[in-house]
Amino acid sequence: MYRLLSSVTARASAATGPAWSGGRRGAHGRPALPVLGLGWAGGLGLGLGLALGAKLAVGLRGASPIQSPADPEAAGAELPHEQALSPGSPHTPAPPAARGFSRAIESSRDLLHRIKDEVGAPGIVVGVSVDGKEVWSEGLGYADVENRVPCKPETVMRIASISKSLTMVALAKLWEAGKLDLDLPVQHYVPEFPEKEYEGEKVSVTTRLLISHLSGIRHYEKDMKKVKEEKACKALKMTKGLMPSDQEKEPKEKGGKNHEKSEKSDSPKAKADQENEGRCRHSKPGKKKNDFEQGELYLKEKFENSIESLRLFKNDPLFFKPGSQFLYSTFGYTLLAAIVERASGYKYLDYMQKIFHDLDMLTTVQEENEPVIYNRARFYVYNKKKRLVNTPYVDNSYKWAGGGFLSTVGDLLKFGNAMLYGYQVGLFKNSSENLLPGYLKPETMVMMWTPVPNTEMSWDKEGKYAMAWGVVEKKQTYGSCRKQRHYASHTGGAVGASSVLLVLPEELDPEAINNKVPPRGIIVSIICNMQSVGLNSTALKIALEFDKDRAD
Repeated sequence: MYRLLSSVTARASAATGPAWSGGRRGAHGRPALPVLGLGWAGGLGLGLGLALGAKLAVGLRGASPIQSPADPEAAGAELPHEQALSPGSPHTPAPPAARGFSRAIESSRDLLHRIKDEVGAPGIVVGVSVDGKEVWSEGLGYADVENRVPCKPETVMRIASISKSLTMVALAKLWEAGKLDLDLPVQHYVPEFPEKEYEGEKVSVTTRLLISHLSGIRHYEKDMKKVKEEKACKALKMTKGLMPSDQEKEPKEKGGKNHEKSEKSDSPKAKADQENEGRCRHSKPGKKKNDFEQGELYLKEKFENSIESLRLFKNDPLFFKPGSQFLYSTFGYTLLAAIVERASGYKYLDYMQKIFHDLDMLTTVQEENEPVIYNRARFYVYNKKKRLVNTPYVDNSYKWAGGGFLSTVGDLLKFGNAMLYGYQVGLFKNSSENLLPGYLKPETMVMMWTPVPNTEMSWDKEGKYAMAWGVVEKKQTYGSCRKQRHYASHTGGAVGASSVLLVLPEELDPEAINNKVPPRGIIVSIICNMQSVGLNSTALKIALEFDKDRAD
């Protein structure tokens, strides 16, 4: 009996690794005080406990693809923070609709693990639907690191600027009902917003311009000069590039073509371009503040309504002439919330809750600190010492319309499918199916997903901004080469959070359309409790993986 127990204890000690040879370890990995006074019975209990623990640990490792990392201090090397933030919980059981997508799910899960590890995100949640049916939703990592609460499909997080796409639905419903004219000056609905001038000329800001970020209203950066210089450098980089050409590197010859060049360079436009180019070449990188260094992003003041929020920016000058240049502005959507209130006759949040009810988005709410919101995640950032910390408290009441809602991946999938259904249902007029109308009319959805001139899509340079969505159009330049798929998406970035909602419509064959019903396509939603995580390209890769399995 004694030999048997000794053997069990020895095997358990070997299985648990070298950390046990130095005694127990405390909550922070430090060696704890040894347990004194253990008799033969205590040794028996400890030996059996260790053996059972080792057996369970081995079994859990085999059941889960998330490997438990070695203790950084025991291993004698510091591992990245993110490697200590992955719970080894089993995967969420796949719904019946997931059959046939196991390859796509496995490859997409692997991709998300890599992205999560790369950026050090505490937690990330993904949801995918195919042709209107949810086929995969899963949480990786932690929704709450301190209390070791794992992410799951029901986890509620900040969706940031996807809120803009939700606000667009309210505007579209009012437009369809004839209660809102997109091209009237905003003062028609909100006289509290003062009339504007640009360089001494009276200009008009309309709802349509606000939706597509063409109004000239500022974002979080208040310094107009900085914004204009940045825009000029970006435009110059796109047209010329900042690298010197081969001709510039070669010694100039007298006369000939160089003489013609010098004459052209004397024009005022050429001189201005040369000045801008010189300024861009000598500008020091890292000088420009990003959004997360702007004070207004961390406001703690609670605003009672959208009209009150206007005082933050309504008296500021326009940065550009309305309609001339794209300038992404969350404050523009604060003004749009006020327009919704006046056009509908309801408070903005009341009107949005009615829309969420219609769309069956039952877990989507405005972010407030006081209410108890089940499954709400905590939000994180890395400090200057590269340590994971909680984000500071913020009150998003000033920008609910542009970045202040909470939601789940499941609700975002429902929203994406409602938009896709409305976009496609007009193509199924001759279908034998008795189809219900979409929440928005097909012509409304086509308008919303049509790229607007003079706009940019920062998360995919191939696209343009439309009406509260970024849109990439179908394109193929060369045979047997890259084929660009048509899709619509919106990303989000908030304090301690990142998000994306992407809609990849099926390329419908008009001849075979009668055998199908909308929505037809892939929807991907991803939410993360870490800021500054670019998720659009990841969502597109996942959508294409599922589209491949769907075609097969």
